[in-house]
Amino acid sequence: EGAVRQPFPPAHQVKRSFREPLSWRSPDPPAEEEPRFPPHFELKKPPEASDAILVVCEENSVRVEAKRDLLGIGQLVKAADVTLGGCPATGEDTRHQVLIFESELHQCGSRLLMSEDDLVYVFTLQYTPSPLGDTPIVRTRDVTVSIECQYQRKHDVSSGFLSPTWASFNDSQVSEESLYFSFRLMTDDWQVARPSSQFTLGDMMKFEVSVKQFHHTPLRVTVDDCVATVVRNVDTVPRYSFLDHGWCLFDSQLTGSGSRFLPRSRDDRLQFEVEAFKFQEDERGAIYITCNLKATAATSLADSLNKACSFNNGWTEASGVHQACSCCDADCGTGSRKQVRGNQSPLATTGLYHDTLSK
Repeated sequence: EGAVRQPFPPAHQVKRSFREPLSWRSPDPPAEEEPRFPPHFELKKPPEASDAILVVCEENSVRVEAKRDLLGIGQLVKAADVTLGGCPATGEDTRHQVLIFESELHQCGSRLLMSEDDLVYVFTLQYTPSPLGDTPIVRTRDVTVSIECQYQRKHDVSSGFLSPTWASFNDSQVSEESLYFSFRLMTDDWQVARPSSQFTLGDMMKFEVSVKQFHHTPLRVTVDDCVATVVRNVDTVPRYSFLDHGWCLFDSQLTGSGSRFLPRSRDDRLQFEVEAFKFQEDERGAIYITCNLKATAATSLADSLNKACSFNNGWTEASGVHQACSCCDADCGTGSRKQVRGNQSPLATTGLYHDTLSK
């Protein structure tokens, strides 16, 4: 009916013999290749924790704000795992996920370092991750951030034509961040620094003061006072206080000049112009101008103690808060006010600025 398959005959196996024994050894392990990275690949480095920290050194205390995403990896740390010198957070901004630490300068494990010119209070912000759940493991690293609040023990003045020097207050987050002021003579168009300090009587001397803004709380710069003298000593006569009574520019009121503050366009910069002059019967043709600069928190509006007022048929303030000038014809007072940072003279950084004026 169908095809019939024939069975295969059984295979005939023959054992072969070798006259000499076979030699055999294990193969060498494969060579390890250098890891190959895509073009332009860079190994990821852990972010600096200091980028997530804001420090404010005040007159007698320090305030530290630390983001709960302390490591910059999108993972919030536990509030209990972060301390300032062993002190827990005193508050928390839940909306912005920020831990707040506040301490007196001599508390929370601070160390005081002293030099001839400075007092430095050193704090340590410590993050020690707690184990995950009931396990003995963690998946984040310990972080230690050194924080310094530096204060001047004494205020020095220095001379030099438009070259101010001073030891400024600063906050440090791992590396020191200093607060820098500048005071410059500007060209007529306010674009660049003026290369010459010589003027003809009646010219407008244009001044620009500023404070550099880094990681600080936003700052507003003001000019406390300005005095003109014929020598570098501000305590000599003759002397002319053309900006006095706390931030009031009197020259236009006293002489009918066009001296004024320009409307403020930025909190960290202030521009003003003064009509060139000389002292009567002084033929040397040079004057020295000394101004005191100050920076305060920009979050506060101008007031009687922090303003920039000019007179033109009435007092006006550079940022538009004209009622702050109401005391210019009286006594604006010298009351103190809490500022961004400081010591016995909170943030009132003083420099000596000179300009030579020629006829």
